[in-house]
Amino acid sequence: MSTIAESARIHPMAVVEDGATIGEGVKIGPFCHVGSHVVLNANVELLSHAVVTGRTVVGKGTRIFPMAVVGGDPQSVHHGGEETTLTVGANCTIREGVTMNTGTADFGGQTIVGDNNLFLANSHVAHDCRVGNHVIMSNNVMLAGHVVIEDRVILGGGSAVHQFTRVGRQAFVGGLSAVSYDVIPYGMLNGNPGLLSGLNVVGMTRAGVDRAVIHRVRRAYKSIFEGPGSVRENAAAIREEYADCEQAVHILDFIAADSDRALSSPTRGQKG
Repeated sequence: MSTIAESARIHPMAVVEDGATIGEGVKIGPFCHVGSHVVLNANVELLSHAVVTGRTVVGKGTRIFPMAVVGGDPQSVHHGGEETTLTVGANCTIREGVTMNTGTADFGGQTIVGDNNLFLANSHVAHDCRVGNHVIMSNNVMLAGHVVIEDRVILGGGSAVHQFTRVGRQAFVGGLSAVSYDVIPYGMLNGNPGLLSGLNVVGMTRAGVDRAVIHRVRRAYKSIFEGPGSVRENAAAIREEYADCEQAVHILDFIAADSDRALSSPTRGQKG
């Protein structure tokens, strides 16, 4: 049996399968389909023709627009029908045609999306991704499997992120960019192949980062990518100097962390 709150409003032409949990104030429009293992928390809204399926939990206040499919099976040849999950946070906007898949059993079985995110039309979140908070994915952005997108990242329209790649907090990826390697926090990446082109100064300013701090992070960026050693060696060499600069430490920690992908740089992938 489904658990449906009294205040929920479900259109008579919607399908809610037995077993679904429908919270207070939820609105489900015509021709929507809600699967038997789905949990829609308070004030979630499905406008019309939206599908929420699989073992999916949708956070309070999230709105899902027509033709979105949230919680579909992972698009992986290794998926054998295991009961994997998708969790979507609170107050997200999921526009027309967006697809989000559950995880794969070999990698923990979870796809996790945070709060206050905006997914524009036809963007895709693949299996086992981790998407932070306040992220904007513009139209037709594609995340391959196992991608990590940290908080306040903006991905421009038509950009594509290679599997297992990380994009650091408050980075900006330009439209139609190919993200083949990890992008540092506060970095700006453009092109195909995607090249690092400096810092997301506009985003940092809008976030209230002081101008003096931005200049200091710029100096750290220059030391990392123009220093005498490798990127990792240069980053390690300046750690003590920038230990009191939060933003620089974010970058240094990101570079030092284990990763399946190399780091994007101003030159990596550029044809000679």
